Amino acid sequence: MERTRAWRRSQARKNGRSKAVHPLQFKPQKNWKLLYTRGDKLIRARQLGMNYPIRSTRQLLDQE
Repeated sequence: MERTRAWRRSQARKNGRSKAVHPLQFKPQKNWKLLYTRGDKLIRARQLGMNYPIRSTRQLLDQE
């Protein structure tokens, strides 16, 4: 039997070759400086379910 690349790939999928047990469900952006524009940061924060820009308690109280 000829074992092709397709066969090896299907075996890898079937046998679960990856060792990751539980990937992290919440993983924040590694470095916000890599996101150039404010709009990109707002979109990414919305995807992650975070508040951006991050405001201190003092800023939140002053806002009210």
